[in-house]
Formats: sequence, C-alpha cells, structure tokens
Amino acid sequence: MVSYGFSITLDQPFDQVVERVREELKTEGFGVLTEIDVQRTLREKLGKEMERYVILGACNPHLAHQALDREREIGLLLPCNVVVREVDGRSWVGIADPQAMLSVSGNPALDELATEAKTRLQRVIDSLARQRAEA
Repeated sequence: MVSYGFSITLDQPFDQVVERVREELKTEGFGVLTEIDVQRTLREKLGKEMERYVILGACNPHLAHQALDREREIGLLLPCNVVVREVDGRSWVGIADPQAMLSVSGNPALDELATEAKTRLQRVIDSLARQRAEA
C-alpha cells in the first residue's frame, strides 16, 4: 500500500468493479465528476498500450463546499481520485487518502473534513472487501 492512498484487489471483471465502485461512492455521498480512460488516452495520443486503467474524480458536494469555505485554493486538491486498473486478470482499486492530500495545505481547519472524507472513502474499500468475502 502506498502512503498516499489505500487499495484492494478484487477477482471480479474490470467493468463490474468500476460499476461497483461508482455505486459504493454514491452510497457514501460521492458523485463521479470526471472519468479518464487512461488506456484509451495513451493509445490515441501516444500510440502506447497498457492495461485497462480508469481514474474517477469523486466529489462529496457537502464536504467540498465546506472545504472551499475554509480555503478557496483547496480546489487545487479536489476531487478525490479513485483508480481502477486491471492487474493480472484481477481489478485493483486505489483511492487517494484525503488526509494525505489536504495535509499539504497546512491548514488545520481542513483536518476534520479530511478525516470525514477518508472515513467515507475507507468504507467504500471496506464494502468492496465484504462483497469479495461474500462471493
């Protein structure tokens, strides 16, 4: 695990995992504002091939609004990035740690929001893990 995020690897197919991640994010109050298909972009722009890899830009509007009220420039660190990629026939899900990301601001007024965002996003990973165990 990297120090700036948390992750899980699942045996389910890539497309199914992307949809499950979207559903779990929604359950925790996050919408997906952006979706970057890295595989397609690299193929089209550079002629390079790689595994299926998507970056979802997830945002919880209530938390984002509060963060922006406390520090307008925090938009530079929003939204929360969620990656789903294929690894050896499995699907890896990684989520950027909001505490790690927002800590670069040095603004303690954001700590509580970062903790809440992390808790919600960790529940996404935990739910994926429970579903994996039930399968």
